[in-house]
Amino acid sequence: MTGGVECAAWQLQFGANVRAGGGVEFRVWAPRLTSLAVNILGERSRIVPMNHCEAGEFSVTVPDVNEGADYGFLLDGDSDRLRPDPVSRWQPNGVHRASRVVNPASFPWTDFAWKGLALKDFVICELHTGAFTTQGTFEAIIERLSYLRNLGITAIELMPVAEFPGSRNWGYDPASLYAPHSAYGGPSGLKTLVDACHAHGLAVVLDVVYNHLGPEGCYLPEYAPCLTNAYRTPWGEAINFDGPESDGVRRFFIDNALYWLTEYHTDALRLDAIHAIFDFSARHILGELAAAFRAQAQQLGRRAWIIAESDLNDVRVINPAGIGGHSLDAQWHDDFHHALYTLLTGARDGYLADFGSLDDLAKSIRDGFVYDGKYSRYRHRRHGSSSRPRPGQQFVPCIQNHDQIANTSKGERLASLVSLEQQKLATAILICSPFLPLLFMGQEYGETAPFLFFSSFQDKNLVAAVRAGRKHEFAAYYAEADSPDPQSESTFQRCKLNWVGLTESPHKELLNLHRDLLSLRQQRASLNNCRKDLTVVDFRELANWLVITRADPSPDAAMLICNFSAQAQSIPIDSAGRTWKIALCTGDSVYGGNSREAGPKNFIAAGGVASLQLAGFTAALYLAGDSESAAPIARASSQAC
Repeated sequence: MTGGVECAAWQLQFGANVRAGGGVEFRVWAPRLTSLAVNILGERSRIVPMNHCEAGEFSVTVPDVNEGADYGFLLDGDSDRLRPDPVSRWQPNGVHRASRVVNPASFPWTDFAWKGLALKDFVICELHTGAFTTQGTFEAIIERLSYLRNLGITAIELMPVAEFPGSRNWGYDPASLYAPHSAYGGPSGLKTLVDACHAHGLAVVLDVVYNHLGPEGCYLPEYAPCLTNAYRTPWGEAINFDGPESDGVRRFFIDNALYWLTEYHTDALRLDAIHAIFDFSARHILGELAAAFRAQAQQLGRRAWIIAESDLNDVRVINPAGIGGHSLDAQWHDDFHHALYTLLTGARDGYLADFGSLDDLAKSIRDGFVYDGKYSRYRHRRHGSSSRPRPGQQFVPCIQNHDQIANTSKGERLASLVSLEQQKLATAILICSPFLPLLFMGQEYGETAPFLFFSSFQDKNLVAAVRAGRKHEFAAYYAEADSPDPQSESTFQRCKLNWVGLTESPHKELLNLHRDLLSLRQQRASLNNCRKDLTVVDFRELANWLVITRADPSPDAAMLICNFSAQAQSIPIDSAGRTWKIALCTGDSVYGGNSREAGPKNFIAAGGVASLQLAGFTAALYLAGDSESAAPIARASSQAC
């Protein structure tokens, strides 16, 4: 399989595959080896030589091996080189030990009616499996699915779950890319979670790492030339996507994407840091992967998507193939985060130095990329291309995610950095933007537990290097004495969600706001249509106010009026010939506002300019009075604004 239509009947051919007639076929791509044998472990331990096929492949079918058997590969007859399967479906005892045979046909799926979500309907909650619950497992997440669905979340995004060294890690140090992490519950645990998500009407986005290999426990380079020194990444050598023998490397990663789609029923992949993927082939690996993924999803009768993380601001990432793009479905919208975060916190360190104005925020909402070819002070050069023509559903913005919390604010969340009113203002802008909003776990109720980088590497030299590297990379953010030890168990434990006080102030009020905003977003065509082209943003830089107007081909329309000043002020509003009715005000007492302060008007009359009074750091959402059901959101405890 090399992508395109050939993947229409795709199934995983490499690794250990249980055959219908009995036995297991072992198949490996290993052009660096002259001989290979499979070592079946357990009571009937034995070594079985493998046949050397063309194109650097080795294979053998062992008739009396079944699901659950442990095995490894003996490389070039060297007894000291007993290695895990590079396409292992399960590493039950960690990255350095034996692989285990898994039969994908054995899992009792119940999601046959699930066909996926339309991309524009994604409202994402990013979470770390180990830190989301006390137990830190796939199946423990299930007890929170009803909560997420009732909140208004439609998709969960799992930070990478491929097997990594030790029991705790962000997941961006993958060693066995096909094996769900054993400490989280392994293959059965992940499938059980996905099945339960679909039963709750939730899509599953899986974060995958195709830009580098983990520094410990990844034995793929012993089998194949998967790395190249032609390019460098922040993690060392790049993946060999365009050098000699790169066809097999490309197949390995495309197969991995199709594997998660097919055997785990995932609804989308989030590709980590694609700016560290280098490929000067005539057909870029991202375009080939996207085509194969899309064809397989169509064959399976499901909607599935690919979302990229990229700091390139290169519209080719999300442009269709027909106009020279890679045709990825969406990408993370970092410029939105940076623009809003700097306004709220005043931070200007590192890449945040390029942001800090309402003009930046307005452009991120109206166009997408703020840096679209203009000069970047941080990079000392022009950066980016225009994304104005691309629809809003191709952008995934946030006000918090794992990277931004850990790397720009000493692990502190917004709840620990800004006031409740500022959090609510940012939330309203995020959810009312013409994009696919992403929340980071606990954000919706103002979690104050930090999110820090943590790991549990076993190689002592690597441990020392990671500690030194983190201190050096983030010296601008941490004093020497404050730098958390990523290897410490306590660092990880500090990052777990508390899940307490959700019925107490200020958590319940912030939770109320998220639920009501997401409910309005779901109900209103103007708020969920992702029509960036029907979004108008007006602002006054010196006066510190911003107004977002969302329209729809139907009569529906919405207007979000935002006061970025700490002081109350009157904001001039052009009614555009329509009557507007208040739907929600972040200063309402049900959202933790001060009931003694005067709120905005319940109506803005058609014709002329109105002067709207808003308290400091407050947002008011209005709906067009001539659209159907423009009444305010119903809350028994709410006081009218």
